[in-house]
Amino acid sequence: MSSKSNDKNGFIIQAGILAAAGIVCRIIGLLYRSPLSAVIGDEGNGYYQTAYNIYTMILLISSYSIPSAISKVIAQKLSVHEYKNAHRIFKCAIWYVLIVGGLASMLLFFGAGFLTKGPAVFVVRFFAPTIFLYGLLGVLRGYFQAHRTMVPTSVSQILEQVLNALVSIGAAYLLIIVMLSTGDRYTINEDHSVSLGTKVVQEMAETGLDENGEVIFVLSQEQKAWNTKHALYGAIGSALGTGSGVLIALVFMWGVYKINQKTIRRRVERDRHPVESYGHVFRTITGVVVPFILSTAIYNLTTVVNQTIYTWIGSLQKGMEDSEISTRYGIFSAKAVVISKIPIAISNAMASAMLPSIAGLVEKKDMAGARKKTAQAVKTTMFISIPAAVGIGVLARPITWFLFRQKASVDTAARLLQLLAVTIVLYSLSTLTNTVLQGIGRVKTPVRNAGAALVIETVIIAGLLYFTELDLYALVIAEIIYSGCMCIFNQISIRKYMGYRQEMITTFGIPAIASLVMGIVVYGTYYGIHMALGGGEYPSGLKNALALFPAILVGCVVYFVLEIALKGMKENELRALPKGHLLVKLAKKLRLMK
Repeated sequence: MSSKSNDKNGFIIQAGILAAAGIVCRIIGLLYRSPLSAVIGDEGNGYYQTAYNIYTMILLISSYSIPSAISKVIAQKLSVHEYKNAHRIFKCAIWYVLIVGGLASMLLFFGAGFLTKGPAVFVVRFFAPTIFLYGLLGVLRGYFQAHRTMVPTSVSQILEQVLNALVSIGAAYLLIIVMLSTGDRYTINEDHSVSLGTKVVQEMAETGLDENGEVIFVLSQEQKAWNTKHALYGAIGSALGTGSGVLIALVFMWGVYKINQKTIRRRVERDRHPVESYGHVFRTITGVVVPFILSTAIYNLTTVVNQTIYTWIGSLQKGMEDSEISTRYGIFSAKAVVISKIPIAISNAMASAMLPSIAGLVEKKDMAGARKKTAQAVKTTMFISIPAAVGIGVLARPITWFLFRQKASVDTAARLLQLLAVTIVLYSLSTLTNTVLQGIGRVKTPVRNAGAALVIETVIIAGLLYFTELDLYALVIAEIIYSGCMCIFNQISIRKYMGYRQEMITTFGIPAIASLVMGIVVYGTYYGIHMALGGGEYPSGLKNALALFPAILVGCVVYFVLEIALKGMKENELRALPKGHLLVKLAKKLRLMK
């Protein structure tokens, strides 16, 4: 944790470390989603995602913004070498989250029935302890981020996701086996009757043929109840996985703190600055944390609002059952949205790494330096998110089929993902600009911007769901409108408060041109290999992978070559990226740079 070593590392490098961890975590999250979906099904995904969104809402209000807020406050003290006050802020933050996290956990457990309805209520309650643990984890992550070292946070995130994956699948499977081991699983007999155990419960009536030419049957209430129990226990297992991941990450971060405790204590003892009172520190924490919480909560509240509106209108106006709503929502949130969020991890990492730097520069009255950091972060983020959006849009179906091999929902999930691809760019930019505004001290501005965007998209989604049959596509439209509004509002605010004007050609124009060409090449590569391997609407996992991964690799090469050839990235900008010297070496070997 030496400041000298940290000074040698630019925030782009630290962001790269955090971004790499974020991408690894998203990939792990995607890989375990496939077997998990096979265990709990779309209905189970729906119950889990509904409960998870409620958990996230309470987490946003209580603890989610703690890492960023604590990072900002402590970074300001470290920038002027006030180590005693920095450590006192850390200790007060621990007490803050113990109190707030405890109250939030109780609210989630006892208020679950008011926050949602149906089987998801039981899943919500299993998330309650995780709220309490996350607050402590957030303080430790924010403390190390303030020291501009992202390695502990990155490692803890990977540990969190690995254990989350293992426990989610294992607990879901074991709960289903144990809780449904009474022999009441239904089977379709040869005479088209249905048995629950050994008892025939319904002579099933044929209702026609599905798109594959197979006979469709109507399930009895007993069979539907079994399906719901199966989905519920699976969703509870997934919730236990989330809590287990946060617990192991907390243990790791506390261990890192204990290892560094002697160095921390030595700095504190040598510091001769006046020590602020605990009352002043608590007022400082509250003054920073509350606006951060409001900003982050409102910014992310759109998910819960959209889910609630979709559930209410689907149930009351459209007459859909809870199981049908959960199944449909599960396709949208646990498949299409999950995939689209992977590249956004880059902007989240960039924002986390950038916040201490900008806060320190503003503390030193260096607004020109803050503008330079902002431009660098935006350009790097767009360098990655624009081609990611095009690639995911072009390869939406093969990616979805590779990760989620359920024929009944693959086409719907893929179409939703194609439309959501544009939000990769919009959310990446709005996340970054949110952090810039917080870093320069305009913590209330993102709150107002998010509130205005939320009102606009809520009115639109309510109208679309009520008056049209767009169903899940209305949720996609709402996501696009909300993220687009945030980009526009934040950009106006940044220009107003820090005199920042976004460079357009190399930041957006060249990456867009290179990405469009890349998209055409990727499409041709995938479907060329796909046809050479025999084609088919539902290729085997191996055949799909043999076409998909070469197409992605070709796309990366084409985009890199075009970006450099069109002078979208200069040598010094490439070197600032993680392992940038290797990229420069490659560009020079290909004679793209002199």
